[in-house]
Amino acid sequence: MLDDLLQGRVLLTDDEGREEEFQVLRVLEMEGKHYALLQSVPNEEEEEPLILRIEGDVEADNASLVGIDDDDEWESVAEAFDTLMYQWDDQS
Repeated sequence: MLDDLLQGRVLLTDDEGREEEFQVLRVLEMEGKHYALLQSVPNEEEEEPLILRIEGDVEADNASLVGIDDDDEWESVAEAFDTLMYQWDDQS
């Protein structure tokens, strides 16, 4: 998992067993948890990036990406990613 995140691509499998490739836009640590901002490949113009929490030990390659069920947690993380992406765009 760590190798995939560092290379900027991950392959996710949906509930129906279909695989889809995502580009890792950013990884963020917040309150002791790690989150990934992902964009599907190829990117449809109107498609919003996906935010998932990284659970497990990334260093030991024993991690997985999971959805965020808590609305407050999701809002906080989405706002943090928005801030990072805005700052990143300003530096480009």
